[in-house]
Amino acid sequence: MTPQLQATLAKLPDRPGVYLMKDAKGRVLYVGKAQSLRSRVRQYWQAGRGNAQPLRIESSIDRVAEVDYTLTDTVSEALLLEGTLIKRFQPRFNVRLKDDKSYPYIKITLGDDFPRIERTRKLPADGSRYFGPYASASSVDEAMNLIRRLFPFRTCTIDIKDGVRALPRPCLLYHIKRCQGPCIEAIGTDDYRRDIDQVVLFLEGRQEQVARALRKDMEAASERLDFERAAAMRDKVRAIERTMESQKMAAFARADQDVLGFARSGGEAAVQLFAIREGTTIGRDVFLLENLGEGPDEEALSAFVKQYYATAGSIPPRVLLPMALPDAAELALFLGERRGRKVTLTVPQRGEGRQLLELAARNAGETLSREQTRWLADHGKTLAALEELADALGLAAPPTRIECYDISTIQGTNTVGSMVVFEDGRPRSGEYRRFRIRTVKGTDDFASHREVLRRRFNRALSSEEGSAEELRWRLPDLVVIDGGIGQANAARGVLDELGLHDMPVVGLAKEREELFLPGTSVPIVLAATSQALYLVQRLRDEAHRFAITYHRSLRAKAQTRSVFDDLPGIGPARKRALLRVFGSARQMRAATVEELASVPGISVALAERIKATLEP
Repeated sequence: MTPQLQATLAKLPDRPGVYLMKDAKGRVLYVGKAQSLRSRVRQYWQAGRGNAQPLRIESSIDRVAEVDYTLTDTVSEALLLEGTLIKRFQPRFNVRLKDDKSYPYIKITLGDDFPRIERTRKLPADGSRYFGPYASASSVDEAMNLIRRLFPFRTCTIDIKDGVRALPRPCLLYHIKRCQGPCIEAIGTDDYRRDIDQVVLFLEGRQEQVARALRKDMEAASERLDFERAAAMRDKVRAIERTMESQKMAAFARADQDVLGFARSGGEAAVQLFAIREGTTIGRDVFLLENLGEGPDEEALSAFVKQYYATAGSIPPRVLLPMALPDAAELALFLGERRGRKVTLTVPQRGEGRQLLELAARNAGETLSREQTRWLADHGKTLAALEELADALGLAAPPTRIECYDISTIQGTNTVGSMVVFEDGRPRSGEYRRFRIRTVKGTDDFASHREVLRRRFNRALSSEEGSAEELRWRLPDLVVIDGGIGQANAARGVLDELGLHDMPVVGLAKEREELFLPGTSVPIVLAATSQALYLVQRLRDEAHRFAITYHRSLRAKAQTRSVFDDLPGIGPARKRALLRVFGSARQMRAATVEELASVPGISVALAERIKATLEP
């Protein structure tokens, strides 16, 4: 134990909070919460302590060089902060949701006059309403497609104000009845908000309440002899009833509750979540847990409850669990504070509740079995590919992290570079990077590669050791350049310039799929059926796709630019105001300063600058 660690342990306060165990490089090994930081953290180093720690935590104690901690007012706050920090640092020795950064939500922008409904993966405190997390993007798309058929909503990002016509004509979605046209004032704020309120009720699982409101609207329209609207309401009611029938889980489950089924195999587990609202299952998602080690099932399920409900958009008054959790009282208090009302954690022993748990557990077991079967098949191929690649390139060990770079341009314009990352043979899309070439004029593939590599590795070398920035830009085990011997030599020169002499580099030529090591003109040719060849082809194709997608977006923006985009002090709102009044740049050139200044938001000084810019 280092003197610094001894001093930290001696000064730990007897208060609730969250602690982070770090190694000598500052990397977070484990995140935990405690009612008393002093008692809990010191237990890890007490000889002959009664409460033995899980094996994976015991094995990490010798690596701990320092302990950071954050005080909280309550244990519930500590639980929320613990889940947030686990997601942020992905500690090696914590049980965690597998790939939980990718879980999507449905977002309703309630702060807008005409709210949008969209898919998102971020949860900023912006006044919007969030539903989720969902286990996959397809689950979100299915829900949003159903909502759009029932209650057409806008998906555009233009600024629409009540009583202001934002566009001269609507888009295609309006004509196919997937949007109600607030941009052309085809619907008012009150009517649009009423539909959004029904969407919220629908996503909360209150389908019966929505159906009752629609039936009432249908009857009122029929009495007014507005049979077209009445028929539309009738079709919506029928669609909701069909949805409710397909979602029925159990007649007894009239109360709002979540059911958590649990299945485990080795160091991985699956949790099947049935979200039941008013007797209807509105969600059936399976979440995978990893890094369980030798820890008990109760610890794994507790970790899921903390991490899932820390960001869940809806928390019911009752959660059914397959086993009693040691920290159930703390979790119930935590969930109650997040919900604003009491939440009960229940372990049914018999009856329909137990049957529901067993059904959820069978679903979790089936999903875990399929996932592990697929993973084992993929892992075997991937391991063989990495070993073949290491043998072909003469590497000391199979490369765990591989980065591939590509350049995309047309006649030297809008030149961009891409960096894609594969870890253990799998893409890590969250760590992809793209670069807009700044210093190279015209078409120069070698110089563009040099700029991209210099910028990328300078970021890594300039990051503070152990910092989050260093984790984002950690060094690869192999660099693959899309190109031949020239590109490989250019990359080698940049890495040597930065002192990274031992980092392997290889160029991948397109025509015959040859690999070129720097300094040699004799290519390495992999067998046509080689798993290593398939891997480097996937790398190259992914880097090319990522680069050309960025290049096309920049080219499209360049092609749609107008003189309005270059006017000083003119943003989107003022641009729309000028277009609304003058209609074109030609009319603006013909206008006087006084006429320009008459546009709302345009001062005399700004009008003079605009006039000077537009002058031939």
